[in-house]
Amino acid sequence: MQAKENQGDNIIYGLQPILPPNRQAQKDQAEAEKEIAAEASQEARALKFDQTVPLAAYITRHFNELKFPFARYQMDVVFRGERAKDGRYRQFRQCDIDVVARRELSLMYDAQMPAIISEIFEQINIGKFLIRINNRKILTGFFESIEIVESQIKTCLEIIDRAEKIGLSQVKIELEKQGISEEQIQGILDFTKISGSVDEILNTLKNTAENQNYSAQFRQGVTELETVISGVRNFGVPESNFCIDLSIARGLNYYTSTVYETTLVNNESLGSICSGGRYENLVGMFMGEQMPGVGISIGLTRLISRLLKAGILNPLPATPAQVAILNMDNSLLSFYLDIAQKLRKAGINVVTEFEKRALGKQLQLADKQGIPLCVIIGSEEAESKRCSLKNLKTGEQIEVPLDDLVAVVKSNLET
Repeated sequence: MQAKENQGDNIIYGLQPILPPNRQAQKDQAEAEKEIAAEASQEARALKFDQTVPLAAYITRHFNELKFPFARYQMDVVFRGERAKDGRYRQFRQCDIDVVARRELSLMYDAQMPAIISEIFEQINIGKFLIRINNRKILTGFFESIEIVESQIKTCLEIIDRAEKIGLSQVKIELEKQGISEEQIQGILDFTKISGSVDEILNTLKNTAENQNYSAQFRQGVTELETVISGVRNFGVPESNFCIDLSIARGLNYYTSTVYETTLVNNESLGSICSGGRYENLVGMFMGEQMPGVGISIGLTRLISRLLKAGILNPLPATPAQVAILNMDNSLLSFYLDIAQKLRKAGINVVTEFEKRALGKQLQLADKQGIPLCVIIGSEEAESKRCSLKNLKTGEQIEVPLDDLVAVVKSNLET
């Protein structure tokens, strides 16, 4: 099933049963019998590629029950109809935040999104990040001003959006295929590479907008971007956490003005870890009225896998247990369980081996699970109310009176 024109661009993929060859005849017969009913119902099934389009459908269904501006967050599974590869999955979990209004939505909501992004990433402490902000009206207006025909603008935006992935040389090739002249291509590349501080880029854009040859859409985009940047500052986002990047376009064509992409500084190869923007027409096309919205998405599965691979985050141990009580004698199991309960009451996470196995295998299993301490008690130790405490991190093994075990374990865990 294809999304509505100019909203999804073939990124909703329909479902159709796949049958083995020997059942093809049965399938053909069944399809023939159901053809009339299928045409009447026009019912289709598809996997959602994002949570913004379903949000639009939700608002349409519950329109009379909602208060606007309507703000929501959602964490759910989405799908991609593409070949799975490192860091990109057919099924993954995505986290969204959106605000939708009737008729008008203040640009302060556009400014609030970078503030939310900044707060989230600072709290999860993933390192230095940069929220790159742009306005699609600026790019669209620029293309108009250098006389790129309207039918080519959408494709040009898509090509620019892929610049980081395919490189500038391939961007030139792709633009040439669209019939863009060499002079226009150079103008596009020069424009998207405008750099400097936030204020320097804004001043360059405002000076350019004063040129009467530039379209009204370009000037409107510059004004909106300046308003959003002012709002971002008012929300207290540190200057080091955001910038203006005129190459940011966002590939989905339901975005109409403000757009964002967030990258990790010195780990830009991970790609965007959070993106989004403003959409003016997506919800309204279901309702027949103007319903602007703005939102951001974090591809959580992709983000976490990339952070783990880059060593920015470290995986948790296979178990929360801090101590393993090893089984040296099945007849002592009740004794082991009593010790385990005393450790748990002291706030120490414990796992007990219920079956006797070779000592080396029990130690190896505890080490694989990331358990740092092992308590070893045989019949002689039980009789003398002592145990051996082995630290798997240091390899050290000491004799400990059972009455002192809690204190010694806590001391070892703190070092």
